[in-house]
Amino acid sequence: MRLVPRQLLRAGMTGNVPYYGGRLTPAQAYAASHPPPPPAPAPPPVAGSGPDPLGALQYLHDTGVITAEEYRDLRARVRQ
Repeated sequence: MRLVPRQLLRAGMTGNVPYYGGRLTPAQAYAASHPPPPPAPAPPPVAGSGPDPLGALQYLHDTGVITAEEYRDLRARVRQ
């Protein structure tokens, strides 16, 4: 009496992948019916050609990453 199906004894079966006689596992079926969300779009480029620290600071201020006070302090430091 064989306790293990012949398919499991094949040389190519490695790892912890369950074999269901050619059918998809429940996890594989779920992954196939629920594709991952598309990647997030890239942030818009900062205005200007090349590295522009003032343009980058303006972008950070416009998007709300830094406050108006931080923007003024950093802008003064960049201009020096």
